[in-house]
Amino acid sequence: MRIPVLIAALSLTLVGACTSAEGQAGPDIEVIGDFGDKPTVRFPEGRPPSDLRIREQVAGTGSVIKGNDLVVAHYTAHVWDGEDNRLLASSFNQGAPASFPLGPSIAGVGKALKGHRVGSRVVAAIPPEDGYGPNPPGGMTADDELFYVVDVLGAFPPDAAARGRGGPGVLAGVKVAGASGERPALTLPRAKPPTRLQSRILIQGTGAKTRPGQLLVTQYEGRIWGSGASFDSTWDSGQPKSFQIGKGGVIAGWDRALVGVPAGSRVAVIVPPGLGYENGLPPLIKPTDTLVFVVDVLAAY
Repeated sequence: MRIPVLIAALSLTLVGACTSAEGQAGPDIEVIGDFGDKPTVRFPEGRPPSDLRIREQVAGTGSVIKGNDLVVAHYTAHVWDGEDNRLLASSFNQGAPASFPLGPSIAGVGKALKGHRVGSRVVAAIPPEDGYGPNPPGGMTADDELFYVVDVLGAFPPDAAARGRGGPGVLAGVKVAGASGERPALTLPRAKPPTRLQSRILIQGTGAKTRPGQLLVTQYEGRIWGSGASFDSTWDSGQPKSFQIGKGGVIAGWDRALVGVPAGSRVAVIVPPGLGYENGLPPLIKPTDTLVFVVDVLAAY
């Protein structure tokens, strides 16, 4: 279902020991590569440690990562079994970063990243009790130890909002209140809706213009023209959301309206039925409904 309802390079070679939360020295792990590039991980001989071990391989200078943030990162994950140490997944292989809410993520990943800064490379040896738990994904066992290398590209708190020049505005009679850095509020008119897609940047971000295929991190609210009912709001759910733009992963109205918008902007969008949900989203949205969105494009990767 295509819906918007819904994750300067540092050149260095690092060889070092992980440390646990208690500061206990961990196994020597060789991690080779630049921040933002897929690392080469060279495991030591023998079995992994039995407790959580964390090391900040690169110290970032961005905002501090908090437990309720949405994190955007590149990562590589292995099963560390002391034998083939097989690769589980890598966002580098997928060609795009991942995004995930830190709270519901794997416990060891959350513990490893919390308190570090955006721009950090963090490595973590994660024991089973901080991993997937008793019901791991297919091909794994509950006793598997994990090893992660995570390059943190961004972190977004629940109250994140667009910041820049501009503020309240009107689009085809739709009033959007809210200053830079504040949650917006929508007021819909009683008039008939426009028949064509309309959009307007209300707060001008300072980032580069978004491109098809990028991962956008957003806050948004969607309402139905006529009833004024809100059918989705990231501010109400308490978590920004991310999606790929310009590739059919969201409704056509979003693909058209949000490509080319400077990152950091707030955009008002009116989506006619033909560019919305072809079959509706029962019971809230009918195929004939015109939809109104206010979207804060927090970042693009």
